[in-house]
Amino acid sequence: MEKNGEKEFPAFPYKPYSIQLDFMKFLYESLDRGGISMLESPTGTGKTLSMICSALQWLVDRKKLEGLENLGECNDNVDDDEPDWMRNFVPTKEPERKNLIHKKKIESRSKEKGDVVRDLHSLGVKEKKSDESEAINVKVKTGVDELDDAIFLLEEYDSDAENGRKSKRKNGEAEDFLSSGEEEEEEEDGLGEEEVETRLKVYFCSRTHSQLSQFMKELRKTKFATELRVVCLGSRKNFCINEEVLKLGNSTRVNERCLELQKNKKNGTSKLKKLVSGKRVRCKSSSSGCSMLRRRKIEDFKNEIIQKMEALDIEDLVRMGRNLEGCPYYVSRRMLPTADLVVLPYQSLLSKSSRESLGLNIKDSVIIIDEAHNLADTLISMYDAKITVPQLNQLQSHLDVYFQRFRNLLGPGNRRYIQTLMTLTRAFSQFLSAGNKFANQTDPVCNNTEEITNTSDSTMTINEFLFALNIDNINLVKLLQYMKESNIIHKVSGYGDKAAIVGEGESAISGFRALTDMLSSLINNDSDGKIIVSTPTQTCNGLEGGYIKYVMLTGEKIFSEVVDEAHAIILAGGTLQPIEETKERLFPSIQLHQLPFFSCGHIIPSENILPIAVKHGPSGQSFDFSFKNRSSPTMIEELGLMLCNLVSVVPEGVVVFFSSFDYESRVYDAWKASGILSRISKKKQIFREPRKSTDVEAVLREYKQTIDDLAVNGPTSCNGAILLAVVGGKISEGINFSDGAGRCIVMVGLPYPSPSDVELMERVKHIEGLGRTIPSNNPMCGETGFHVLKRCKGKGKEYYDNLCMKAVNQSIGRAIRHRNDYAAILLVDGRYASDSTKRGFSHSTEKLPKWIKNQLVPTVPNYGEVHRLLHQFFKFHKKKGFNE
Repeated sequence: MEKNGEKEFPAFPYKPYSIQLDFMKFLYESLDRGGISMLESPTGTGKTLSMICSALQWLVDRKKLEGLENLGECNDNVDDDEPDWMRNFVPTKEPERKNLIHKKKIESRSKEKGDVVRDLHSLGVKEKKSDESEAINVKVKTGVDELDDAIFLLEEYDSDAENGRKSKRKNGEAEDFLSSGEEEEEEEDGLGEEEVETRLKVYFCSRTHSQLSQFMKELRKTKFATELRVVCLGSRKNFCINEEVLKLGNSTRVNERCLELQKNKKNGTSKLKKLVSGKRVRCKSSSSGCSMLRRRKIEDFKNEIIQKMEALDIEDLVRMGRNLEGCPYYVSRRMLPTADLVVLPYQSLLSKSSRESLGLNIKDSVIIIDEAHNLADTLISMYDAKITVPQLNQLQSHLDVYFQRFRNLLGPGNRRYIQTLMTLTRAFSQFLSAGNKFANQTDPVCNNTEEITNTSDSTMTINEFLFALNIDNINLVKLLQYMKESNIIHKVSGYGDKAAIVGEGESAISGFRALTDMLSSLINNDSDGKIIVSTPTQTCNGLEGGYIKYVMLTGEKIFSEVVDEAHAIILAGGTLQPIEETKERLFPSIQLHQLPFFSCGHIIPSENILPIAVKHGPSGQSFDFSFKNRSSPTMIEELGLMLCNLVSVVPEGVVVFFSSFDYESRVYDAWKASGILSRISKKKQIFREPRKSTDVEAVLREYKQTIDDLAVNGPTSCNGAILLAVVGGKISEGINFSDGAGRCIVMVGLPYPSPSDVELMERVKHIEGLGRTIPSNNPMCGETGFHVLKRCKGKGKEYYDNLCMKAVNQSIGRAIRHRNDYAAILLVDGRYASDSTKRGFSHSTEKLPKWIKNQLVPTVPNYGEVHRLLHQFFKFHKKKGFNE
């Protein structure tokens, strides 16, 4: 919408600040232009609301341009005098039409097969008795065990791939139970194929369930919540209302049980099985599937949502599902074709298999990815695969027992593929137990014991791995197709459970999925990733650990599949700097100057933030927290003395970030021994971030309560609290320290990732190789992380530096959450300090967010000046608070 040539956003519920207007205009223009754009807006500036109002205004305008003013099935111009029954009839016409089409499909299919169509919910008593008597007769003649085992026998499998045709089971259509999340389910329960409706959509993605809930909360502040069709997607675990399934707790187990219930429903019809005795018997599943998946319940649920015409989040859908006894997970999927806005997690949209199984049509759509600083890591990790020694042992046991029981009953196709699976699992296990003599062993000679934490880790290319195991002659594509179509996973796992094979605490289905993922990885291009082999280590309890892992090194090809389909992709976040890291990993072909990038300032006044590069401590000692110097007693003591000074001048809460849990522990123990901790505790209560993420919430609650109590009870000898946190821990990602909880953020050193991270070093080498090949006299010779970094002079080094500054920006961005908030930020290390007139683009502080960089005090002559600036800063805000 435009007024006097200026773009307006009438849906914005408040009078927008100038930076919010600039943000919305840039986003709107980016959507007009198409392609990839990046927008950075600090937390607390109304980023989410700005994105909603700009993107959805663009959607409305575009639909009007295309003559699609009617955004819902209900006409805005409907007569108020129209009877309720007529208005209510409209949304139910389409479901009834689809039910009719669906019924005809079933009848047609049944005639082709020569079967009789029966309504499973109205089977006659006579039929039931017939089946029961048949089962009893079989038990008498063949024995209970044979009858029970019959349900685990695989149907005959025809492999026609050699002739260019698709492999299939002889007695049934292919069913996919490989993917852990998104299979196509039984049409009988109303979960079959939907007619695809071409409709311009906006997809909003974020990383966590809580972030998506926050988005929905902001959406409800605008008129779009009732004017547009909104669908919220989530995981089975978040949506499930079947209490028996929910009790399983673990997401993987919830997924597996959901699919198992649907499989049981499919197998509710009788099937003939051939037993050892040669007789063929009819077996019936004892389970009737999930009661929440009845077609009528799903349709009623869907119609209820259509009539409500409002934005419903996951909690709303779950609540409605419980009342209507319909599955929210599948109802949300059924709403997709007619949606204008789809709100969903990263993984559901970025994974091609998930997109296909969910039926997400992203052609010419708009995709907005929030919290995009994690995008590259999330995307690449989705295609990683890992299988452990316990999983391999469990799979071998299940396959061996199954094959021994049914080998004489299996057809040649099944027998051949099961033997291939047995060969592969055995080869993997033997490779790990043999000490991995084929692989490029990491050099165990290293003076820095902290760097090399596991000398049994080694890396190989895909081809090296296949040749080392002598499995390069196996057709993995056909094997994966067999695993997908034959139902081998559930048959072998089910029989193993019946035979009471002792596992390792996990279902054999999880092991099969891990194997499937690993085999899928092995058909990637040799240059796309690396195989990491970690052999078991000897402990007092015997051999422990051990795994084979595939690590995807580049996300460019995966991301390009999304880019090529969509009209526009928006990468947004509170802290995206440095953007080179994301660009290099996801779309390196785009030049930096060609990438549309918007970074706005903060809504806070400039006097509300005081960032200082601190080069010297109170005693004049220069700060250098590089790996070589950070553990020196002098450095640790100087840092402690600085904090002793800080706690006397900084009110309320101080958060101190260390590079790792190990380093934080070392510093804490040294301060405890020297008495520095007791000096700090006289002014502020000390809290530490726990290693277990589940314990973080309790620590944060107590930390914030200590500060809140201070505001209620007034000043005492203890003027607040100090929290010792870790970069990369839970506190540095997504935890808000607004107001008194974060009056001062202290970043200790430059938190470079550990060079002992084998996966990281492989990525660094891969990125460095994009610019030029690293010379090596012996390419099979292993090398330490430090050696890799020393040899990287180009993009690999830049990537490693950017990872460090991205972590810094995420951590220091925890403070300043609204317009009236204020905080000091101390960057404690001589490497942060510089003459601003001589700083180059590669200097670390050049990669700080714009709103921090513009206010940075880049260098001070001594610590006394730091103390003076802090005193002046907090005195000003104390006086300002009194005046207000």
